[in-house]
Amino acid sequence: MVGGLRPFGATGLAVPPLGLGAGSVGDGSLDEAEAARLLHGALDLGLSFVDTAPGYGLSEERIGRHLSGRRSSFVLSTKLGYGVPDVPDWTPECIARGVDQALSRLRTDVLDVAHLHSCPLETLLSSGVVEALLDAVRAGKVRVAAYSGENEALAWAVSSGAFGSVQCSVNVCDQRSLALIAARGLGVIAKRPLANAPWNPAAAHPDDVAAAAYRCRWTALRLDDLGRPPVELAIRFAAFAPGVSTAIVGSRRLEHLAELKALVAKGPLPPDILEEITTHFTTVGETWPGMI
Repeated sequence: MVGGLRPFGATGLAVPPLGLGAGSVGDGSLDEAEAARLLHGALDLGLSFVDTAPGYGLSEERIGRHLSGRRSSFVLSTKLGYGVPDVPDWTPECIARGVDQALSRLRTDVLDVAHLHSCPLETLLSSGVVEALLDAVRAGKVRVAAYSGENEALAWAVSSGAFGSVQCSVNVCDQRSLALIAARGLGVIAKRPLANAPWNPAAAHPDDVAAAAYRCRWTALRLDDLGRPPVELAIRFAAFAPGVSTAIVGSRRLEHLAELKALVAKGPLPPDILEEITTHFTTVGETWPGMI
């Protein structure tokens, strides 16, 4: 579907092709009026999936403060597993109290999607956090139990049957997860859909490991040779990748979000260009790991 909402796997929720990654909203250098403008503006643009996390500064509090009056008009996603005062990370108590903390900050009575965020495989298998998250679902505090991560842990999460959705890196430089999510019936949130804009080295912090990897991958894939603006290649690829429900983008500029929405509205990339991208990746990038 090019324009309207898509099914979010088998969860019963519906999401837009493009959602808001609300990390920028939590930046303390963004004043409160601008944060409100950005949040309301994103919803007005139709970015009615909003993804946040306790590690995103003021993001959860600001979403609760400014969007609680519009709660029924968007799907709300956050993360769990860390950031609960006086509670060890990655324990059942951290999950249980983290859910309550998020409900309070976000000023809501239910979290639509709650992720175990970048949780290692050994922790998933032995710590009790999966069952604690499922307890929150059974209690009606969470609608969809989810996992956010890559590689072996993502593969386990997808096949486990415990989760209704996953969040993973999906972009022209990071296609490993596509084989894992294909035909699984899960809601899939594509993070890093622009691959940290590797065509613009000034766009990412020099110490960002993923951004540095994506710059090398972009060059190896020869994506500048395809005759389309890089940002268009990137966002149309991710938003229409097989299995993807929504691709989340973050920005402090509503104009940027509107530009990305307009590109997504053009629909999937032409088949010949899509074939070039996937062929190049298969040739040189098949062993590249997913970037957390």
